[in-house]
Amino acid sequence: MNAAFHKRLLDEASRPFRAAGRFSYHYARGKLGSDCIFRELLRRGVFPASGRFLDLGCGQGSLFAWLLAARRLYEQGDWPAGWPPPAQPLSLRGYELMPRDVQRAARAFAGQPLVDLRQGDMCAVDFGSVDVVTILDALHYVDHAQQNDVLRRIRQALPPGGLFLTRVGDAAAGLPYRLCNALDQAVIFARGHRLPRLYGRTLAEWIAALKALGFQVAPVPMSEGKPFANVMLVCRLAAR
Repeated sequence: MNAAFHKRLLDEASRPFRAAGRFSYHYARGKLGSDCIFRELLRRGVFPASGRFLDLGCGQGSLFAWLLAARRLYEQGDWPAGWPPPAQPLSLRGYELMPRDVQRAARAFAGQPLVDLRQGDMCAVDFGSVDVVTILDALHYVDHAQQNDVLRRIRQALPPGGLFLTRVGDAAAGLPYRLCNALDQAVIFARGHRLPRLYGRTLAEWIAALKALGFQVAPVPMSEGKPFANVMLVCRLAAR
């Protein structure tokens, strides 16, 4: 992604958050501009051509804004050569536990019919039937028993060929993993929330739990040279 295109995409994706206030706008712009996973999702063509998306622990909806912005630029003919077309979401549903983030999202996506972002606990809400489920950096906020239950219910919500995408920290990575957690807690505090207890697993344990549910799992390092232990897990169900 060249710098000029990245700026256009970042401008387009962060623009809705101006309506939600200065913090919301600058947080979205900082997150989308500096976190490599958003760029890599597009460059690698991870998502299906279209589908119903569910984002758990979605914050103020930054991923949704990114996906919608990418589709708009693509339809305008502004897209990097060699990159696969971005997904065309049929619906974007998200659940976020923190009321402040939900309030910011409501202002940012007012009038956007594809987006339905609600307050809710991923350990309790009904996932319904969807084609894609994403959890970016949120599973470690719930204990291991709840993690297992969330993963089981995600499996039930997806059809054959469905996609679950998550990013986790590898608890076997030592200092990089501890740095991940320290940064995570700093961000949570900056967003006005209390510091959470974190429940990590080793990468091998994450993969084993997902494979036991029938997912084909492709781990992709997702720290881009930073001293962290982030891994994106692309988890697919076999198509019939």
